[in-house]
Order: sequence, then structure tokens, then C-alpha cells
Amino acid sequence: MTPDVRPLVAGNWKMNGLKAATSEIADLRDAVGRGENGAAEIAVCPPATLIAAAAQAIAGGGIALGGQDCHAKASGAFTGDISAEMLKDAGCAYVIVGHSERRAGHGEGDAEVKAKAQAALAAGLTAIVCVGETRAQRDAGEAMTVVSGQVRGSLPEGASAANVVIAYEPVWAIGTGLTPTADDVAAMHRSIRLLLGELIGAEGARTRILYGGSVKPANARELLGLPDVDGALVGGASLKAADFLAIAAAYR
Repeated sequence: MTPDVRPLVAGNWKMNGLKAATSEIADLRDAVGRGENGAAEIAVCPPATLIAAAAQAIAGGGIALGGQDCHAKASGAFTGDISAEMLKDAGCAYVIVGHSERRAGHGEGDAEVKAKAQAALAAGLTAIVCVGETRAQRDAGEAMTVVSGQVRGSLPEGASAANVVIAYEPVWAIGTGLTPTADDVAAMHRSIRLLLGELIGAEGARTRILYGGSVKPANARELLGLPDVDGALVGGASLKAADFLAIAAAYR
């Protein structure tokens, strides 16, 4: 954890959840109201169909809302897409860009991720920029090179600690139950921290760097207590308020 930086624990619901699931968000809001999140800021990124309902569920609470992706353009003939402006208008404060599932499943490269992050900043959103290596890349000793290249290529112009969050998610650990060693996570986050200092100067020291990839209550305290780890991007464990709060409890 970086001194004097408020950690962020963000939940990525992915393509999960119907309207009934907003009861979990309401439970989360109530728990945050009781201080069960400790020092951590809490954000929830539900599917687009639930953003309006989620905004109502968190009204008056201390939870931030986020989208899972956005288009690089503000508007236009892009059937099925959602702009950063639309997310902002719906009540979002964050948007995830460059998740490995978008990079792999939709062929998004660094240039497209950067354009989406740029759109997020223009709309007044904070971009959660995801980076991470595959198992083959790590086994080949290329993890640091791959991740640093993604950070360089995906970071938007005007990036600062106030408008960008980096989420390091080793692709091979997402949803698999596997996690890197604590030493590996600490080394990667330190590498990202140093690179941010090179790219955005003093802002890099305060930019939050999240860890994601099979984060669960059982390993949260160890992982989130590491140097330069400023929170978590949580997948499946964020779908249930109790599990999500148990992760945030690392900051109590």
C-alpha cells in the first residue's frame, strides 16, 4: 500500500447480474455506511443494463459506480456501444478500459485502449487501465517487458493520479484460482510505479495501482498489504456483497 494514497477496491461484475442482483449493491451500500470498508474507496462496475438501477441503489451512499468499457468516440453510428459521456450521464465515476477479456476477445490493442482512456478523461471519468501478461509470456521471462509496453501504449495524454488508475491483472490468474507469488506481485507493481514516474513525473508516485486476478477473502490481506499495491480489481468475488466486503476488510 502506498502511503497517503486512499486504496480502491473495485468490483467488475463482467456479464453477470439481473435486476434482482441490485440487492447486493444495496447491501454493499449499507455496509459501507456502517464503515465496513475501512479506509478503502469502493466502486462497483455492473453490466450496462444495471447501471441505472445500480445508481438508484447506491444513492446517498459512499459507493462509486463504474462502467466496464466505453467507445473512443463521444457519439455516432456505433450500434451496441456506449460512450464515456453516456456513462458519466448515467452516474458513473469510473470506467474500465483494456481488460484482458477485451484485449483478447475483441482484439483491442494498446492504441485503442489509449483512445478509450482518453475519451474517459474527456468525459470526466477516471479510467481504470488494465494491463497484464499471459502464462506463456511469464514463462518466457517476458512479463515485465509486456506489461511495461502496455502501460506505455495505453496511458492517455494528461494522465494523473486523479484521473487514471492502473490495474495489473496477470491474464493467467483471472478466474483460475491461481495467483502469482507475493514477491512477483510486489516486483511488478514496483516496476509499474517506476515507469509511471518516468511517464508522468511526480503524479506517478500517487497513482493507484490495483492488483487483480483471483483476489478473494483468503488472500486479500497478504496481497493488498504489499508495497505499491493500492487496492484490487475484483471479479467473481464482487458479485456477493459479503465476499466483496471481506476483501475490502484488508483495509480495516
